[in-house]
Amino acid sequence: MKLAPLAALAAFSLLVTACASRPDETPVVEETRDDEVVTDNRPAGPVPGSLDDFEQNAGDRVFFGLDRYDLDGASRETLRRQAAWLGQYPNARILIAGNADERGTREYNLALGARRANSVRDFLVSQGVDASRISTVSYGKERPSCMQSTEACWAQNRNGITVITSGAVS
Repeated sequence: MKLAPLAALAAFSLLVTACASRPDETPVVEETRDDEVVTDNRPAGPVPGSLDDFEQNAGDRVFFGLDRYDLDGASRETLRRQAAWLGQYPNARILIAGNADERGTREYNLALGARRANSVRDFLVSQGVDASRISTVSYGKERPSCMQSTEACWAQNRNGITVITSGAVS
């Protein structure tokens, strides 16, 4: 008989825990059937105008070929999305960082990174982005995103990265 109160207390604790809600998750309406509403607690996506919105919907980087700074079709499409996003958020300012892979001298890669950053800037300006909103920098081979000495990593490191420096929604 002494176990009955403990069992009742344990059952009550389980019931309370099972009914607890999570205040950090906002239900999102997924679909309706007749009078029934089915909800899903997945996040609704990035906040419009935020850094995440820019990265997910516009894309934050373009890639270049070996010893190249010209833009291919995929890069131009990414930059068109960036220009459209920047058109929606005219207070946003950006920094374009030109990068290179580890091969070549420091001086050569800094110059190549600068040409890549300027190529990205010039394309965005041609799409209507005010040049006064854009800064550029070359990191050459100093800030690799991939650390392995393989062609796949070198290809990832040959890029131009657009970073929102101010004006994004928090």
